[in-house]
Amino acid sequence: MSTRHHWVPVPSPLVWEVLSDPWNYPVFVVGTAHMRAVEGDWPTVGAVLHHSFGSWPLMRRGTSTLDAVEPGRSLRLTAKGWPLGEASVVISLRGQRDGTVVTIEEDAVSGPGSWVPKPLRSVVIGLRNKELLARLEDLAVGQLDASPAAERAAGEASETAG
Repeated sequence: MSTRHHWVPVPSPLVWEVLSDPWNYPVFVVGTAHMRAVEGDWPTVGAVLHHSFGSWPLMRRGTSTLDAVEPGRSLRLTAKGWPLGEASVVISLRGQRDGTVVTIEEDAVSGPGSWVPKPLRSVVIGLRNKELLARLEDLAVGQLDASPAAERAAGEASETAG
């Protein structure tokens, strides 16, 4: 299992907003090219993200099923993308000071991806998830910038400047 922790300078409710919008996943999940459909009410248990991964002309279809959720705190997914196989992914949030520690735990659980020796697999997954967490941070910071409090502060600043 590869585990990565990343501090995001945004309160956890705003990070959760990013995770709660299924159409954000292709923006931050490394390797996902686009979202094809969302089945069910995301983020509730049993909801399925239908996505594509890879690059044309080798693009493949995959799904990610939400297995468990603690609203505002964590998601557990099963990501399927043959011919690579299946992975278990847990994303969790912990508010800390004026930000959020986001943790992602991932491992291949079946198929060819699980045949790769665990030490090598953990390094590759860890590098991919380092970039995933950086992209998630960018979306969350953008969410903070678009929040009503940020808009009010920007409006107040322009009023005092004028």
